[in-house]
Amino acid sequence: MKMFRSLLCFYLLLFSHTAFCRVRLPRLVSDGMVLQRNAHVKIWGRAATDEKVTITFNDKTYSDTTGKDGKWAVMLSELKAGGPYEMEINSSNRITLKDILIGDVWVCSGQSNMDLTMARVEESYADVIANSNNPAIRRFFVSKRYNFNTPQEDLESGFWEPANPETVRRFTATGYFFAKALYEKYKVPIGLIHASVGGSPAEAWLSEDALTEFPSHLETAEKFKNSDYLNSIEKKDKAVSDTWYGLLQQKDKGITEGQKPWFDPAYDASDWTTMNVPGYWADSPLGNVNGVVWFRKEIDVPASMTGKPARLLLGRVVDSDRTYVNGEFVGSVSYQYPPRKYDVPENLLKEGKNIIVVRVVNNTGRGGFLLDKLYQLSAAGQTIDLKGPWQYKLAATMEPLPGKTFIEWQPLGLYNGMIAPLLNYTIKGVIWYQGESNTGRPREYQKLFPALIADWRQKWNQGDFPFLYVQLANYMQVKDQPSESNWAELREAQLKTLAVPNTAMAVAIDIGEWNDVHPLNKEDVGKRLALGAQKVAYGDETVVYSGPIYRSMKIEGNKITLTFTHIGSGLTVKDGGELKHFAIAGPDKKFVWAKAKIQGDKVIVRNDDINSPVAVRYAWADNPEGANLYNKEGLPASPFRTDEQ
Repeated sequence: MKMFRSLLCFYLLLFSHTAFCRVRLPRLVSDGMVLQRNAHVKIWGRAATDEKVTITFNDKTYSDTTGKDGKWAVMLSELKAGGPYEMEINSSNRITLKDILIGDVWVCSGQSNMDLTMARVEESYADVIANSNNPAIRRFFVSKRYNFNTPQEDLESGFWEPANPETVRRFTATGYFFAKALYEKYKVPIGLIHASVGGSPAEAWLSEDALTEFPSHLETAEKFKNSDYLNSIEKKDKAVSDTWYGLLQQKDKGITEGQKPWFDPAYDASDWTTMNVPGYWADSPLGNVNGVVWFRKEIDVPASMTGKPARLLLGRVVDSDRTYVNGEFVGSVSYQYPPRKYDVPENLLKEGKNIIVVRVVNNTGRGGFLLDKLYQLSAAGQTIDLKGPWQYKLAATMEPLPGKTFIEWQPLGLYNGMIAPLLNYTIKGVIWYQGESNTGRPREYQKLFPALIADWRQKWNQGDFPFLYVQLANYMQVKDQPSESNWAELREAQLKTLAVPNTAMAVAIDIGEWNDVHPLNKEDVGKRLALGAQKVAYGDETVVYSGPIYRSMKIEGNKITLTFTHIGSGLTVKDGGELKHFAIAGPDKKFVWAKAKIQGDKVIVRNDDINSPVAVRYAWADNPEGANLYNKEGLPASPFRTDEQ
């Protein structure tokens, strides 16, 4: 027995030593990866101290010997677009990486509008998804991770996957349409590294070095380095949430009252009142309460729709829902932003009366169903419109749920966790879709955003690589008079960032949705970013890649004449008619709507009631719906103001 134990210990030590000596690669360096063409490309990893590592790729051999830290790296050069190729990595062990392409690698980052996947927009782009099979377009998904103490050297998970009708549903929609447009033009493999987090402000993506310019954010980051502080916040937030939802569950009469739950088709709902869906119950006799409200609708289903799979679309629900058809659970979403798209099994619908029940939990603000979304049941090519009267009943009233601290949104955390591990990987550039979470501090963004670009460029050590970004889309209620707007100010900060070299901006004020911060038209966003890439990244001097950008103004009597850059083949009014969304002000700086007309490559703005105009604004609003100044290439003008403050 003693000899057996000795042998066991020997083999365990031998195995541990062998495992330690083995060459280890970072997650990004793996099967299916896309390497950057026409650049010095680093391949790196770890092994035992003083271990020689040899790499063979495309008939060339590279080698390095590890130092005391066990790190090794080689630089590949003269890589031309193509593939697939294999790479051999030899040391104490051999690794063969397969299906490697050489092309252009883009980092896709930002907040939820970059994070939004093709699955979220599948109702709009079913044909695109069905025809997405293209192994030359690939993505690597960086899972959400934050760290406030140490820039991470590697990712916890992730792999490269090619685009096809199954996998593309996981791709960032903006990134996919961007890659698709570039591939169609250049026929070069495109790799997307998707590293974004919904709701994240820009400061979460800055390194500690960059945060020194922003003392308040650096102070916050320092607090979150204390694990006790961080854990206490997590514990407190969890306790508050658990208590709130636990009490909600106890109070919900739809589950606890009577013999039958309220989703049971046999439940008697004859005493329920009605309201129109979509809509908010704050506008009904129920008033603005938080808690649980159940909704119920009886529909008549023809025999031709039965016996087949069905699709239930319930727009968007504020905040969460559990949905039942004929008493059977068909789906649930735990927060308000994703569209409700539920598959109904083929045996669930029946000819005649069917009952749809939705349990809606609203924890703060106005609960209900968003307007201007699809509410329908479809099967066998037929559709039943679900808009109109629904029965509803309050099941539990709660105090609003206190807000939580989103730790992953705090300064520094996402940079350390999700960007630092990418810095050794050679890239073509970055596409960025973010800003909504910084609209409360638009003036700060004028410094914050350029600082982020400079920070990433310095840390990647690849010079001023292309940085392309999306200007905030139109959003929220349209206002009938000119007014101040934080969203407009943040767009202005984004506009000013064009002064940073090798940047381009995709204007999106014409493709947003008034009631949804996540507009579904990501195709035009991706295409406009790709136009910017053609100019900034690929050096096409002939492409018109931007809509009109304000350049200067000249006051002439009671008129102001505006000039623009990026007019392409000429200024135009989209869909004809008169120019809209121009406002003008006199010395009192009170803006009123103005008449504007195109005259050659200029725009003349006036209001007959203002004799001495001093300033003009265009599309200066949260939602400048109807703003219609474009160039003839079909690209919208960026919002602007001449009265810069």
